[in-house]
Formats: sequence, C-alpha cells, structure tokens
Amino acid sequence: MKNELRQIITNVAHLDILDGNISDDADLYEIGLSSLNTIQLLLAIEDHFNLEIPDRMLSRSLFQSIDSLANAITQLQRDAQPL
Repeated sequence: MKNELRQIITNVAHLDILDGNISDDADLYEIGLSSLNTIQLLLAIEDHFNLEIPDRMLSRSLFQSIDSLANAITQLQRDAQPL
C-alpha cells in the first residue's frame, strides 16, 4: 500500500523528489505539499482505494506522511469489512 501511495503522491502532488524517492515518515509538507495538492491527493487516494475519507479524519496530520496516510486507509478498510 505504501508503494501505491508513493506513486499517487508522485503523480498528483508534483513534489520536487527525484524518482518518487519519499521515505515513509518524510514530512510531505516540508518537501512541498501545498493545500491545493492536498485536495488533489485526497481525491486521488479515495478514487484509487475506493473509499471515502470522512470529514472527522481530515486534518493536516493525516497528510503529514505516507505512514499517516497508510494507517488511516488501513483503518478505513478494516472498518468497512463486515463482521
């Protein structure tokens, strides 16, 4: 999943990172993620993973790193599975 996120970030956020080489814990805002890119990233992630990120989860910390995004997606996928 983290490699998928890395690819989405590289394609959508247009960060100045060579070959999508973004560590899992890198601060995406420190490497150039803008508010507009955050919205585009949100839409691309929801589309790719076929889920909706609820408003209660939308915060700067969600988009802070690949790790934080992966954790949120994992939680949403787990919550969506029937018992």
